[in-house]
Amino acid sequence: MKHVHFTEVKLEEPSEEGIKDMKVRWLISKNDGAKNFAMRLFEIQPGGYSPFHQHDWEHEVFILEGSGIAKCEKNQEPYKQGDVFFIRPMEWHQFINTGKKLTKFLCLIPHKK
Repeated sequence: MKHVHFTEVKLEEPSEEGIKDMKVRWLISKNDGAKNFAMRLFEIQPGGYSPFHQHDWEHEVFILEGSGIAKCEKNQEPYKQGDVFFIRPMEWHQFINTGKKLTKFLCLIPHKK
């Protein structure tokens, strides 16, 4: 069993283009022996954002703290602490921190086959 405090997991800067003031902690991954899913904790500074992108896998997002806008291809919706998102495969999406505090969210994804 792996048991760590999230602050013990390295806070990394993702290499994807289109990111501003966003970092990630890979809380659970293949490196831990997880065969099916990865759990990531993202942190977006005020004014920062994830890339506007799509991919061929689904993922689930749980907003732990902060507020902002979740953008998809056809609209955008405000998010706040406690909100949950299901993002379907090939759905365009982006998280933008429009608040005054740090946004943190968990993101669960399947491992790429």
